[in-house]
Amino acid sequence: MFRILFVCHGNICRSPMAEFVMRELVRRAGLAEEVAVASRACRTDEIGSDTHAGTRRKLRAEGVPFERRAARLVRREDYERYDVIAAMDEENMRDLLRLTGGDPQGKCHLLLSFAGEEREVADPWYTGNFDATYEDVLRGCRALLAVLEKRLPAGEARA
Repeated sequence: MFRILFVCHGNICRSPMAEFVMRELVRRAGLAEEVAVASRACRTDEIGSDTHAGTRRKLRAEGVPFERRAARLVRREDYERYDVIAAMDEENMRDLLRLTGGDPQGKCHLLLSFAGEEREVADPWYTGNFDATYEDVLRGCRALLAVLEKRLPAGEARA
């Protein structure tokens, strides 16, 4: 099982959006049995909160299934549990580097780096622009899926 973790500041806007988008992309690719996807917060501000209403509206509009959930904090043991940890911005990356002791296994990446872009996914908590965030998340998740499909053994790639 290949495990992906998305992280953002509070785990209510960007990282759950990425979690649900990636789950749907993985399902459509026939990889749901081979790939696990989750999300966490780097900060404690929103722990226990459900996904932001703006994120839920955008996912619904795009036909991406989602479920009720509670924001959770990323922990040191998550570093061992997940194969790839995709951060939404540089602050998240700094938090991950502190938490993991400098990312010795090279698991932490900005989400858009998979799409060849060294930039952040803007936080719609501040911008109010869930459309732009969704487009960035979708671009990053599609690129991550392409990388993942190359990593999986040939027999696991498609059912």
